[in-house]
Amino acid sequence: MMTTPSADNGPDFRLEQQIQHLLVAVELELRKAPEGVDELALIKALQRPPWELIGDVRFHEPEHLFPVHFLLFHVLYRLRDQLARDGERLDISPLRIRLRDNPTVAGTDLPDQADPLRAFYLDLSQYRLPEDAIRKMMDDFWAGRYRQPPPQEEVLTAANELGFSELPETFPEVKRRFRRAVMQAHPDRGGDTEAVQNLNHAFSILKAHFQHTL
Repeated sequence: MMTTPSADNGPDFRLEQQIQHLLVAVELELRKAPEGVDELALIKALQRPPWELIGDVRFHEPEHLFPVHFLLFHVLYRLRDQLARDGERLDISPLRIRLRDNPTVAGTDLPDQADPLRAFYLDLSQYRLPEDAIRKMMDDFWAGRYRQPPPQEEVLTAANELGFSELPETFPEVKRRFRRAVMQAHPDRGGDTEAVQNLNHAFSILKAHFQHTL
């Protein structure tokens, strides 16, 4: 007799199983890094034993990078909601993902339900965007087109990533420092891809900051 395939064996079920595994792995990796980690470092940790939850990633190809980035941030926002109920705070940024104690009473300071980034990453339908939509989204991201100014803490972290001890006064200073840092960190000059990616993230955040302060 032919049987109908169970919904429990379908792609949505397998994706949810992967997400549940990632929730455990990500939380444990963050608890091992009290100072926080950047997105690329976390991806690499999830690629290594004992997890091996992420395969090879083509960091220079947006249509291949986006599904990995999206799924990781989906997990991070779900984890942030869970931990907030226990009185812990999860800061989420490509440059620093950090778990820390929340000084408020557990369960009374849940993440903003109207946060547009939270809404985007918790919508799993975005996980299978067509290639042209992914490329446009990545172009917008690197151009620094934020709807709202980045948080001050994220801006200061980005400035530190570019070698500033404090927030520079003008955007031309940022461009000069970014250009010099990328030239030094480029793989052709003995640097590495992760360093260049971090510098790109920092530059996009600072660009967004100065766009909103003009």
